[in-house]
Amino acid sequence: MIRYILFYLLCMCAIPGYATQSSTKLKVACIGNSVTYGYGLQNREQEAYPVQLQQHLGAGYEVANFGLSGATLLRKGHRPYTQTQQYRDAITFRPDIAVIHLGLNDTDPRNWPNYRDEFAADYYHLIDTLRAANPRVRIVISRLTPIFSGHPRFKSGTRDWFWQIQERIPLIAQSRGVELIDLHTPLHRRPDLFPDNLHPTAEGAALIAATVAAHLTGRYGGLQLAPVFTDHMVLQQRLVLPVYGIADAGQEVVVRFGNETRKATTGADGRWRVELSPQKAGGPFQMEVSTTDKKILVQDILVGEVWLCSGQSNMAFPLKASQEGRREMRQAQQTADIRLLHMKPLAETGNFVWDSTTLRKVNQLAYFSGTWQRCDSTAAGEYSAVAFHFGKQLRERLKVPVGLIQVAVGGSTTESWIDRHTLEHHPQLVDMLHNWRSSDFVMGWARERAGVNTQGTANAKQRHPYEPAYNFEAGIAALTLFPIKGVIWYQGESNAHNTELHEELFRTLVRGWREKWGGDIPFYYAQLSSIDRPGWQHFRDSQRRLLSQLKNTGMAVTSDLGDSLDVHPTQKRQVGNRLAAWALANTYRQRVPYSGPLFDKARFVGQQAVCSFEHAKGLRASDGTVLRGFEVAGSDMVFHKASAEIRGSQVWVSAEKVPAPKYVRYAWEPFTRANLVNKAGFPASTFTSFTTRSE
Repeated sequence: MIRYILFYLLCMCAIPGYATQSSTKLKVACIGNSVTYGYGLQNREQEAYPVQLQQHLGAGYEVANFGLSGATLLRKGHRPYTQTQQYRDAITFRPDIAVIHLGLNDTDPRNWPNYRDEFAADYYHLIDTLRAANPRVRIVISRLTPIFSGHPRFKSGTRDWFWQIQERIPLIAQSRGVELIDLHTPLHRRPDLFPDNLHPTAEGAALIAATVAAHLTGRYGGLQLAPVFTDHMVLQQRLVLPVYGIADAGQEVVVRFGNETRKATTGADGRWRVELSPQKAGGPFQMEVSTTDKKILVQDILVGEVWLCSGQSNMAFPLKASQEGRREMRQAQQTADIRLLHMKPLAETGNFVWDSTTLRKVNQLAYFSGTWQRCDSTAAGEYSAVAFHFGKQLRERLKVPVGLIQVAVGGSTTESWIDRHTLEHHPQLVDMLHNWRSSDFVMGWARERAGVNTQGTANAKQRHPYEPAYNFEAGIAALTLFPIKGVIWYQGESNAHNTELHEELFRTLVRGWREKWGGDIPFYYAQLSSIDRPGWQHFRDSQRRLLSQLKNTGMAVTSDLGDSLDVHPTQKRQVGNRLAAWALANTYRQRVPYSGPLFDKARFVGQQAVCSFEHAKGLRASDGTVLRGFEVAGSDMVFHKASAEIRGSQVWVSAEKVPAPKYVRYAWEPFTRANLVNKAGFPASTFTSFTTRSE
């Protein structure tokens, strides 16, 4: 009996935050500003985060709220916390645990610009005072909850000062040997919970309480793998392979894969990670992940090449609806070492109203879900036709397994795929975030459709997958630790209203994703096809020019596959194959043609415009007739249709109405039947030699 009691006491002492005197409640002091106090909540006494924290922790704890609206950590700030009754009460309370969340009000222009150099010393003073009151106090300091871009002082200083404070807080924790909790990351993706861009709703307070409770108790629900690790998955060959997930704090996690065994101890935030050595292509393998009380077995794993396939509806366009799709579906079983992860949207963005359950889950970022599948007729039929043909080409040429991850949303905007932090810190794009529903930064059609989908909500900040940052937060963020070889991208239809804005968005997207994955990953994209929509020729030419602005990119021309009336042309095999050609040539260094003629320069000789191209070997008309699609203009900048003749690797262009041409262009119509190709049959891109300074 005595041995049992001793064992029980040892177990209790092993629980973080549990006192040896189990009959005494642990006193928890929540020290902070208006977020701690519960400012703005309809029922603060029941909804403030310390009250909800008490509910999480239970009868063994006594949680007290010492929050004060407007309080600053800085002792020379406009309302120093250490000069308030709440501070004196917190010290008198002599807490066993102190959770501090201060710093938001220090971003006020009355405070940070003048007294920033004293922030660390003032934080140390607060910590030391708490320790003097109770030398055994457990102190947890917090990375700040977010301030969103709609805050009136966001761009005038608050944004920059906020991040200067965020950077100091972990250093302060390390210097004084106190614990650090991140209240920013789980909330930064939830602007819907911050109606005034600073103070959380009751649901936001509940999220804070749950985060703090998990940290204090170390309980995170036991061992879990990140959702991307499932049966039938593909791991990227020849790269260090992180395996990661969550478990209860302090648990040892053991990962076994092949002949390797790796171990990690779960951190206070519940996260663990191990790294497996680079692997050669092959399989199937299995992976065992275990703690002392749980084991997870992941089976039928292949190692090969992994690509992320993203964009809007032309990327999401399923194989079963494409030309030749039914035939490809019947043969899909022959490609069993192509594996498909289809992150399916919770709801389509058609012209209909979402129900309340959908609206709630969209806000909670529960929009995408899926597991790895073997490539059979059913899985392939529902999968992206472009991605499927891309993967099939890679499999045939490389002779290794291929894993494809589809995360695509019909109608989605470029800005919806860029992370919030990047948008917030961009001098122009930051203005897309606030009130995006009424902003002409965002295409009118996208705003209108989002309005239809969300008619049933009363939340002014209801989320939607066309919203800036949403698809990154709901879909891409969870994948950025998972190694991939590269990205294929088919998007732009929902940004064609503003070519110049899209250029900046696309550059920001590519650079942002590369930063998240930690390398110069290849990024191959489909140029928009032909359709009778004004301005698309400008957009296509802009996409062509982006090739020279972003290294390690490639563009598949699709204008020859367009439909004058339908934004969803069904010839997807050619698009997938053209993207694969870029990857095979530039990523895998195979000697294959991969691009159509790309305009290099024009010179003007008498009445002729002489056009030179890259990838110009074997120039010809695709249908064996005369070349179509060329135009020239004189100094008046008025273009006229022209005749064109191939001479070796150049095209000579002239028009009777333009005796002295100064400019030349090609395929310069929204829907074009231009027909220049090279020997490999790849079509030439839309181009113009006429540019303005902004281009």
